[in-house]
Amino acid sequence: MRIERVSANQFTIFLTFDDLIERGFTKDDLWYDAKEVRSLFTDMMHEASFELGFELEGELIVQVHLMQAQGMHVTVTQKIEDADWEEDYIEMKVTLDESDEFIFSFADFEDMIKVTAYLSSLSIEGGTVYHMDSRYYMLFEEEDLKQNKKENVIAIMSEFSTPSIVTSYRLSEYGKVIFTHDAVKQINTYFLNKN
Repeated sequence: MRIERVSANQFTIFLTFDDLIERGFTKDDLWYDAKEVRSLFTDMMHEASFELGFELEGELIVQVHLMQAQGMHVTVTQKIEDADWEEDYIEMKVTLDESDEFIFSFADFEDMIKVTAYLSSLSIEGGTVYHMDSRYYMLFEEEDLKQNKKENVIAIMSEFSTPSIVTSYRLSEYGKVIFTHDAVKQINTYFLNKN
């Protein structure tokens, strides 16, 4: 779990799916088990409060963004009002959102070339490639995966890369686009001489 302060009244938490599994959760639990989710969020809020020296009081607005291969990105904003709250009482308004994007980070372009051969064998030709902060990123939309099970694609990608916590918005704003579309097909054509 990674915690970062954004401002005086806001912080973010990133949990990988491994972090969630260590805490005894599955991705489905987040959608269907409200009592357990409330317990997870309460624990996370107290951990963040302790780590950042962030005094939890008043209303917390919690936005949860589930990323297909990466995990869960939580943004917490504290809304402080002059209200007479009971001690140890926190009100949370939680918004759950799930991304249809898959973003993987590569330390070396050679690994990206290697993975495209495997993806091509699954008839996957799409994707977008970015370069930012000395790393390469391959982004897929769900429609890029054709009829393949996303778990299978994630497994293949994980052999050559790591799921990225960088969002597509950040990549488009600060990254350099290498391939805007059909990245797998273009990499195979230019580097592996496959048409």
